[in-house]
Amino acid sequence: MSHLIIAPVVLPAVLGPFIIMVIRHHLDLQRVFSIAGTIALAVISLILAAQVSDGSVQVYDLGNWPAPFGIVLVLDQLSALMAVLTTLLALGVILYAVGTGWDARGRNFHALFHFQLMGILGAFLTGDAFNLFVFFEVLLIASYGLMIHGGGAVRLQAGVQYVVYNLLGSSLFLFALGTIYSVTGTLNMADLALRVAELSPDDTALLRVGAVMLLLVFAIKAAVLPLHFWLPASYANAPLPVAALFAIMTKVGAYAILRVFTLVFGPEVSVTAGLVGDWLLPAALITLAVGSIGVLGAREIGRLIAFGSIASVGTLLVSISMFTPEAAAAALYYTVHSTLASAVLFLVADLVMERRGGAIVAQRPMPQSGLISVLFFVGAIALAGMPPLSGFVGKLLVMDAARGTDQVWMIWAVILVSSLITIVGFARAGTILFWESHDASHVREAEPDQPIDETQPDNEDPGPHTGKLPFVAIFGLMGGLVLLTVFSGQVMDYSEATAQYLFDPAPYIDAVMKRTPQ
Repeated sequence: MSHLIIAPVVLPAVLGPFIIMVIRHHLDLQRVFSIAGTIALAVISLILAAQVSDGSVQVYDLGNWPAPFGIVLVLDQLSALMAVLTTLLALGVILYAVGTGWDARGRNFHALFHFQLMGILGAFLTGDAFNLFVFFEVLLIASYGLMIHGGGAVRLQAGVQYVVYNLLGSSLFLFALGTIYSVTGTLNMADLALRVAELSPDDTALLRVGAVMLLLVFAIKAAVLPLHFWLPASYANAPLPVAALFAIMTKVGAYAILRVFTLVFGPEVSVTAGLVGDWLLPAALITLAVGSIGVLGAREIGRLIAFGSIASVGTLLVSISMFTPEAAAAALYYTVHSTLASAVLFLVADLVMERRGGAIVAQRPMPQSGLISVLFFVGAIALAGMPPLSGFVGKLLVMDAARGTDQVWMIWAVILVSSLITIVGFARAGTILFWESHDASHVREAEPDQPIDETQPDNEDPGPHTGKLPFVAIFGLMGGLVLLTVFSGQVMDYSEATAQYLFDPAPYIDAVMKRTPQ
């Protein structure tokens, strides 16, 4: 049993308290340990991904207690992919936060950052539904602290809304787990898959209720309409480097849907047959449409990117809701793309806000306007799904997966029309921000629209940072989009192998339950 599997959870769990208790008064040391720890996590996740690239499954029994009695971490191709994506995204975000000085605008940024990583990585690696709930709570607490980093009344108000809404989701999660445990007597996901398959039809009504509640919880995390209300205000008012890290948060919900509703409540389980597609597909299509309309109507750059993220989540869940291996493979490719593209745009939006405020109105040209406009343009065409970047490839894959389904024309129409609306929305915003600013007839002075309360003692605004490190971080994440496009064939091979394995979970169950393969 390799102990490397638990390192993505233990390393940030150790780094967080160490930063708070030992070096909390030394910002430079915090930065060194935080960046070094994130690099170490990225290296570890890449090694873990290489170990399971052949389709094998690794299981870590905590305390040497085997499943279903003990807590298990499970590493397969899906969890490895999400761990690599999380750590590489985190590396870009931490470099940007240090380069711009965002980490110095409040207390305990680096400690909270690593607690957040612990929650996200733990959620991807756990093989137990209750510990999935535990890691959800860890990342919720850490994300709340990060969200109000830097202070300000508006940010605090959005943070309270965010935490209250997510606590309601957590309560629903507990009810769902209690319901499922009362029927099956276990919460280990591999054991659950076996127990659910053995249940008689008379015992399945309560189980379907639990499955529906679980789907609602994951939909809240994924910001599916009408459960998306927390996202625009939360992301737009959070420090935008934090919002860039949050780009992976909605993917936790999408991951949980994909994991639970292929492993435990798979297509062959009659009690939940059609549950994902019947409910999720219309909701995902509406989410995509509303997100695109939100992009068109946004008047602040933070909300513009937040609605763009909602639209990308809608596209992702459209693919998941088709519930086929082909659609799941497209969803995995699109997950990587949309996470990187959203993060790039949030960081570019932060560069804009630091120089001219968040309102989408024509103002005087800002420093480094040319370079920032190019970054905005590339990020916008990526998120909107325009060629030649990976967004175009991802949307083609999703549309191709829809062929042969009864709703193919509706799916194609919504994706194509929403893409057009998104393009128009980003073009409008880019024109006002970067083009009309050079036309004196359009320019007006900046309005005091910043969501930062200047009366807070820890809210010292150092002004726009013009160093190289923030741009290195953005170019690094943008390089990921380019690589995803260039190596789209190889990434799809990996995604297709992972999707085939998801819809044939016997190796996962055998590995966790220590059964001899049939």
